[in-house]
Formats: sequence, structure tokens, C-alpha cells
Amino acid sequence: MKKIIISLSAFFLCCLFVGAQTPADSAVVVDFKWTEMSLGKGIVNKQGSIPNLYGGTQNVNIMVIDLKSANYKVGVVFPDTCNITSEMAKSSNAIAAINGSYYDEETFESTCYYRVDGKTVSYTTDNEFRRVNGALRIKKGKVDIIPWSKEIEKSYNEKKGIVLSSGPMMVYDNKVSDFSWLTYPRFTDVKHPRSAMAIAKDNKLWLITVDGRFKGKADGMTIPELAHMLKVLGCKKALNLDGGRSTTLWSNAAPENGVLNKPAANKIFDSYGERYNCNTIIIYK
Repeated sequence: MKKIIISLSAFFLCCLFVGAQTPADSAVVVDFKWTEMSLGKGIVNKQGSIPNLYGGTQNVNIMVIDLKSANYKVGVVFPDTCNITSEMAKSSNAIAAINGSYYDEETFESTCYYRVDGKTVSYTTDNEFRRVNGALRIKKGKVDIIPWSKEIEKSYNEKKGIVLSSGPMMVYDNKVSDFSWLTYPRFTDVKHPRSAMAIAKDNKLWLITVDGRFKGKADGMTIPELAHMLKVLGCKKALNLDGGRSTTLWSNAAPENGVLNKPAANKIFDSYGERYNCNTIIIYK
């Protein structure tokens, strides 16, 4: 009997991850008409307020970047003191930016691995490995999303390039990831604001934000829901970044303060609700 109960529990857990997204959701994603804004050569922001997606209204921004079109580069701003994403981007003469990986909200110290040109600045904490299993890697000018683990981190010794861990990996090799290993249900299965980066099948880089905590305007997504959306839209790799109140997408060509989404820190549905972050991923020349 005990084995039967365990098996049934595993079955229903699997259904929770797989069954939360319906054919109707896929149709909504495929058929939706995005509002597009040019942000410079090879950079387009696609914005949409999408009704009836994953049981609510979703406010989504997807910045699509053709890195080769103007020899754009990807970097990480990792200052000594935390700051809001837009200010970190401006101080680095960035063209675009999205908030980076996780940090301790009390100490403002990074809880994820960051290494640049042979120097390790921070390590992934044991607690963070509950959700971290991927990383952004910039090596010889090429940007990639790679698997990550304690074992990889212990032995990683590249002398050139940048690595920033985060997670979970949501799409890899054109497949939605298995989330059954995640033991963090408040993070995984509850709708929150989300940030992510992805590589599409045409090799363009995507920076994605999903707003949340604004009922009826931006309800947020679970991790499986965001993974599903990105897979349906044509991503071959996708990595979750720090979300919640950290979620911020910025461009130097966007109106007002340059923030394209609706950050949740001020609890007002506007572009001025940024909070301090530990690091930021930038696009620059």
C-alpha cells in the first residue's frame, strides 16, 4: 500500500508540471499579435498584454537581439554595491539590460557563481542549488546557456570569459526541462514575476520579462508555464533569472526611464518600481 501511495504521489506531481499548460494556452501563444518597438539596429522589443493565458492576464516583454547585426556584445555588471538595473546599465554605457541572478536580500551578496577572466568572484550557495542548474557563458565572444551543477562548479577553471550561474534551466536542446527535481514549490509552482534569457532557433538572443503581482493586469507565471511559452515561441535554450521584484528589462532607446516592463517593487503598475539588484546582464558595443 505504501508503494502505491508513493507512486500515486509521483504521478500527480508529474501531472502538476505537465498538465498545467493546455492546448488552448499553446494556441493563445501562437496566435497572439505582439506590439513591436525597434530599439536600434537588430534589436526589437515585443510586448503584449495577453488575456486568458495560463489562467490569467500576462504582461510579457521579449527583447529580440541579433548580436551579429551590429557586433553587439553581452556582459555582466557586478558592482561592489547593489543598484537598480537601469542605473547599472547606464553606468556601463549599455544599450540594453535585464536583471541578473540571485542574491541574499539581507546582505546583498551574490548567491550564484560568477567568474570573469579566471577570477571567481562568488560561488553558488548550497541553498541556491535547489533551483540553479544552468549558467550564462560568454567565451571568445560567443554567448551560450550551459548546464551547471556543484560538480561542474568545483572543477571549472577557464582562464578567459564570463560565467554566471542561475536557474532553473527551462528549455535545453529544444525540449522543456524536467522540473521534478525542484524542491522549492513556492518558487516553482506559484505565479510570480519572472525574468529569463533564451537562445532562439535562429540563434538570436532573447531577454524576457513576465510581470506579476498585479491581479487582472499581470498575474505572473509558474516556472513550467514560462518554459512552455518559450518552447512554443521557438526557443532552443532558456534559463530562468532572478525574478519577483527584481524583474526589470531596460533599453537606452525606450521612452521615459527606459524600463520596458512593470517592476513590482513599488506595487504600482508603472515602469518605476525597480529594486536593487546584485548584478545585471547587459548588451553593449
